Amino acid sequence: MLLAAAVAAATALVATGPVAAEPLTAQPATDRQEQYAAAAAEYGVPQSVLLGVSYLESRWDTHPGQPSTSGGYGPMHLTDAQHVLSTPASGHVDEGEDPRGDDSRPLTLDPATASAPVEDALPQASLQTLDAAAALTGLAEETLRTDAAANIRGGAALLASYQKELGAQVGAGTDPAAWYGAVARYSGADTEDAAAAFADEVYDQLGLGASRTTDDGQRVTLAATTVTPDQSGLHKLGLRRAERPDGLECPVRLACEWIPAPYEEYYIPKTGTWDYGNHDLGNRPAQQKIEYIVIHDTEGYFGPSVNLVKDPTYLGWHYTLRSVDGYVAQHIKAKDVGWHAGNWYVNAKSIGLEHEGFAGHGTWYTEAMYRASAKLVRHLALRFQIPLDRQHIIGHDNVPGTTAGTVAGMHWDPGPYWDWSHYFDLMKAPFHSTGTPHTGLVTIDPDFATNQPPFTGCNQQPPGVPKPTPPAAPCPLRGSSAVILRTAPSATAPLVNDLGLRPNGTPDTMYISDHGARASAGQTYALADIQGDWTAIWYLNQKAWFYNPASAPTAKWANGFVVTPKAGKTTIPVYGRAYPERAAYPAGVPYQTISPLQYTLSAGQRYAVGGVLPGEYYRAVTFDGSAPGDWTVIRGENRYVQIQFGHRVMFVNLDDVQILPASVGAPA
Repeated sequence: MLLAAAVAAATALVATGPVAAEPLTAQPATDRQEQYAAAAAEYGVPQSVLLGVSYLESRWDTHPGQPSTSGGYGPMHLTDAQHVLSTPASGHVDEGEDPRGDDSRPLTLDPATASAPVEDALPQASLQTLDAAAALTGLAEETLRTDAAANIRGGAALLASYQKELGAQVGAGTDPAAWYGAVARYSGADTEDAAAAFADEVYDQLGLGASRTTDDGQRVTLAATTVTPDQSGLHKLGLRRAERPDGLECPVRLACEWIPAPYEEYYIPKTGTWDYGNHDLGNRPAQQKIEYIVIHDTEGYFGPSVNLVKDPTYLGWHYTLRSVDGYVAQHIKAKDVGWHAGNWYVNAKSIGLEHEGFAGHGTWYTEAMYRASAKLVRHLALRFQIPLDRQHIIGHDNVPGTTAGTVAGMHWDPGPYWDWSHYFDLMKAPFHSTGTPHTGLVTIDPDFATNQPPFTGCNQQPPGVPKPTPPAAPCPLRGSSAVILRTAPSATAPLVNDLGLRPNGTPDTMYISDHGARASAGQTYALADIQGDWTAIWYLNQKAWFYNPASAPTAKWANGFVVTPKAGKTTIPVYGRAYPERAAYPAGVPYQTISPLQYTLSAGQRYAVGGVLPGEYYRAVTFDGSAPGDWTVIRGENRYVQIQFGHRVMFVNLDDVQILPASVGAPA
């Protein structure tokens, strides 16, 4: 219905001609700021509104030729979902994978359950706005996808058509306050609260202003102007009002709806047994502290992903976020334990957020989704006293394997194209320099737009560690949070080795899912050495070098604490979970083996401390809590230190290490 109305409006507007404050010059503007001004004048949109909407869609970036997950192109995010239908939805789980990550109650899912037809994911007219923009402007669809100036014109034309449909006045000189309804409509949201949340963000941004350099080197500025919007147009859009029941765990002004994941038993005819899914009941934080928020991407589209979490035979996570408008669906209460991270220790102590998107396809994460996620994470972190840092706000790619046998199969989302630095800026917890070269720690923080590692294999990554034959094709160069780690201070040196991924000792690769030689923005490591423009960190029991020139640094100096093996210990074991000792388990409860990973930590090396944690195991293996020890947290005398050991966080026994200020014994 929305698309039909837009196309009808487009036809009418093309017939009568756009409302123009002044004609376009014969030669199109090449300066991006001028392009916004020209488009605003041509279609009768206040320039501040056009800039504000574009900022909320793309931060004015072009993402040349590459669509967002929701099929949006260019600075105005003109959506053309039909053009990207060939992007496969690969689902959440691989063959033989245990997303629950608990030896005492393994859960192996059929990957076929994890997929849904792509065409079922994109039914909304809001995902096909490029057609209407083409009708309004007379420009070819391909031009609107690839040419920034044309894309801006298309977005301006859409805004003007939405304003006219609301019966409101258009014109570049009209009051920006009167455009709230059109801005809300532009979001593509199908619920009134989601449309309002987008419009509120735009008008908040007008008040704040903004200035930045885009991904193609254009400087764009939005002057700060306080505007009190007229919200009356919102109710004329005829959008559904989402259910927001009491107890919904979302912040105010975030579009959020309760779509529950089922906790129920089901019969398995093949085995003649009963099972339950797709999460476990808990009593957090009263019973066990929530330590982590885990950031995932869905490796699929929003609709099918929500359908999966509603399946009792599948797995559950706490929230799913939609790409086009940042809409949030909550599925599991924070007190309960989702099955999402593949590591039961982390599951029991975390909240899982799934974001519509793909870690290695040629799509990008939208600003609307980043903002909604940042609001939600900040809200949860403040509520549950979770530090806003990269030791506690972690990606699925930072979750360790439970045992040596599961390391290679752990997931790598949200991937190297997730903008961690911008994400933490939005959470009001930016990465700051807190030290000097003598304080002993570095926090990775490359410039996202210009940091473009030459990854390979986008759109063709198989499950597990890739061994592509023939060699994988190069990915399009694009901004990344990841820096590449080498065995020596040279751009031609081999990448470092991750024994968990390549036990034969060969170097890791630039394949998109092969993350064993990468460090990501916000991660803090112990400084190992400095040589010229190169900095070394301790990483997976070796020195790992990354390019960090003073003229364009890719890291910030930091201060804090490190661990090193106690005197007399040549090596110490490293763990993927912090479980209590055998003596802590009551009678009738099976002991959960403290199983070291394939890595060791050698004397003389230092690793950044992320916290000291008690040895804990949350016992939950039956639907009704009837098994011995069920629904209790088993704690022992063991204490562990979380460390940044490689790309993933890991744990060492406190009895094996010394904790020191990072400045003590730091490289000179």
